[in-house]
Amino acid sequence: MSCNSCSTGKDGQPKGCKNNGTCGTDSCNKLTVFDWLANMSLPQGQEPFKGVEVRFKNGRKQYYKNTENLTLSIGDIVATQAKSGHDIGMVTLTGELVRVQMKRKKINIDDEENVLKIYRKASQKDIDIWSAARDKEEPMKVKARQFAIDLKLKMKISDIEYQGDASKATFYYTAEERVDFRELIKVFAREFRTRIEMKQVGFRQEAARLGGIGSCGRELCCSTWLTDFRSVSTSAARYQQLSLNPLKLAGQCGKLKCCLNYELDAYLDALKAFPKTETRLYTEKGKAVCQKTDIFKGHMWYAYEGEWMNWHVLTTEQANEIIAKNKRKEKVASLEEYASQLIEDTKTEFENVVGQDSLTRFDSPKRKKKRRNNRNKQRPHNKKPKNSNAKK
Repeated sequence: MSCNSCSTGKDGQPKGCKNNGTCGTDSCNKLTVFDWLANMSLPQGQEPFKGVEVRFKNGRKQYYKNTENLTLSIGDIVATQAKSGHDIGMVTLTGELVRVQMKRKKINIDDEENVLKIYRKASQKDIDIWSAARDKEEPMKVKARQFAIDLKLKMKISDIEYQGDASKATFYYTAEERVDFRELIKVFAREFRTRIEMKQVGFRQEAARLGGIGSCGRELCCSTWLTDFRSVSTSAARYQQLSLNPLKLAGQCGKLKCCLNYELDAYLDALKAFPKTETRLYTEKGKAVCQKTDIFKGHMWYAYEGEWMNWHVLTTEQANEIIAKNKRKEKVASLEEYASQLIEDTKTEFENVVGQDSLTRFDSPKRKKKRRNNRNKQRPHNKKPKNSNAKK
């Protein structure tokens, strides 16, 4: 789904709206929500829910109350109430689904401090002021970073967001420790001549605001659909048997990737059938130690002490059976008896089931056949063969 400005041109190249997530049709926004209750009609006598979800720059969302009973739909630009002045945002959700979202986030619509009002639909003058303010943000960020470097502050200014009426600028920054930016605010106010607000965000929130492409080739989860940031530990990588390489496990935020938690529950359920890796198997041939496990196939590799190069593969049922006998102070003869049952012929023969030629038919070039000269050379009649024993 895309708007007309995101479609391809005549030469097949994408045009690109260059709105950076502020598409007016709400088709390429961040953190979009599908309204699956839009086609459902309300019972008779029930008024529509007055709560409205409005999105601002880089996925920042807030809930507002439609006190003026405006007819709003997804993609409308509205002027909303702010602590001072007004802000400009885009409607991303209306109707009963907003009630569900506010209940999930424990937000009361009657709370006047947290749930502000929607004034009106934005006029063309409001949109022009808002667009002009948005165009100032990128050059301001370059200057703001240089001012922070000049003052030798250990902080990184990641983003700047102007209020819709261009009366206030919010500077988002990240820092590993507490920063005294009082002198920096004075420099900002003198240089940019507007009200300044500094807001510190975490490294994950910074990546969510700025967006990007992950190592999987897709957009970052935190900037498209992920809203709750759960803690990720290295134990999640250990359970999934991943190498503890910080370069591969860390995301663009510098922290462990959130996707490490996606399949963790499935791995934990599968590991319940596996015995502990530190449990040794006692046989008449000697003690065996676990060397490797395969969660998908349910196999475990054991090696005798002193024979570390010879591994014997067992299933989880066989390993649990041996451990149960060891608890009864019984020893099995050897692991080879169990491992021999899993020896399979790994040779695979491929068949041409779809009637196509081999995929490697072009790998080896065809040899050129030499032309045979079929012309019979006529021998002279007056010349005798060399090795002829003619009798006189």
